[in-house]
Amino acid sequence: MPSFKENLGFHASALHLRSRRNDMLASNIANAATPNYKARDLDFNSEMSRHLKTGNLTTTNEKHFSLMRPVSHKGVSFREPLQQSLDGNTVELAVEQMEFSENSIRYSTTLSFLNSKISGLMSAIRGE
Repeated sequence: MPSFKENLGFHASALHLRSRRNDMLASNIANAATPNYKARDLDFNSEMSRHLKTGNLTTTNEKHFSLMRPVSHKGVSFREPLQQSLDGNTVELAVEQMEFSENSIRYSTTLSFLNSKISGLMSAIRGE
């Protein structure tokens, strides 16, 4: 019988990474007018692959909750602008807003999957 970790781990990792990416994209949007600001982004696919390979941090006791590994700096990169700006800022507001919207929708979808998994587990526990 699969454990809670096996049932929920993938979606929990995905939510964590989506949240981190939303933070980065929001920071990019907030700094759209800051001279020499370099737009950053998180490579979701490579970070998710890393989380699946390495798993969560180990704990000292089996009753402790396992913690997710922090996002590596390898997964964070600077976005190359489609059009150079005179002040050195690489944020392109339309691109950042589109990426933010897409990531928010994917976050919401992942949250829905996680919610349905938890509902299914609760139904199984109750014997429904």
